[in-house]
Amino acid sequence: MKFKFLILFIYAGLLSACSSGDDTTQQAPLEAITYTDVQYGNDPQQTLDVYLPEGRTEDTKVIILIHGGAWIQGSKEDFADFVPVIQQEFPDDAIVNINYRLATDTSPAFPKQMDDLQAVIAFLKNSDYVIDNTYALIGASAGAHLAMLYAYEYDTSHEVKVICDIVGPADFFDPEYTAHPLYPFAAQFLLGTSTPTDAQIATVNPLSHITAQAPPTLSFYGGQDPLIPATQGPRLKNALDEAGVVNEFNFYATGGHGDWDDATFADVYTRITTFFNTHFE
Repeated sequence: MKFKFLILFIYAGLLSACSSGDDTTQQAPLEAITYTDVQYGNDPQQTLDVYLPEGRTEDTKVIILIHGGAWIQGSKEDFADFVPVIQQEFPDDAIVNINYRLATDTSPAFPKQMDDLQAVIAFLKNSDYVIDNTYALIGASAGAHLAMLYAYEYDTSHEVKVICDIVGPADFFDPEYTAHPLYPFAAQFLLGTSTPTDAQIATVNPLSHITAQAPPTLSFYGGQDPLIPATQGPRLKNALDEAGVVNEFNFYATGGHGDWDDATFADVYTRITTFFNTHFE
């Protein structure tokens, strides 16, 4: 009888040990997963691709890619070749490549494209992707404008830790920009009017919203860009310097509107890697 009681006692002890906090059994790391054309809103254009790394945790940072196209065209496919580069350089980070609602003759970019960026962030926060609320934004052309405007003005929680601006419109008050023949079209696409007031321009002007709390900003501009004046990069850098914001301005004197050669793009990738490794934390 005592022997039987002893066996039961040992069995109960084993059950307790297996269910205790001392369990050393480790869960297998989460597998890498890719989701494409995920809807983050009700509009057909509100889609994104998600690249989740293996072994991610709730501390996994997120890099968001924002395509260009003058606010009226383009898609996340424009960044398709860039995704593998980012995955190679930042294998522990999640990547989110987004579409947003494009501007039309009757529906300007602002505010709906800002609303879309906010919707993307809200969607990621409410997802089960096992990621952190820590973001880097990489934008090209109009996408860079959206990245800067969102981070400088709308990210009141300061969850965006770093920005990469590739040939993005940064200052619509720049005399070189206001004199550009395409300026009225840019205003029309953005605000729905080719003759906006200064107050209207300020609402979409990244430089108008730079403060000391702005995230570190990496920028790239070309000296032969037919769309974005070469003065945009220095004006952005000066504003960031005056606010005491960490930044790096890169200028390619013979470069156009991001249509650069392989050597230039290799330099861009190297500088993004270095800047993000230093400031994306």
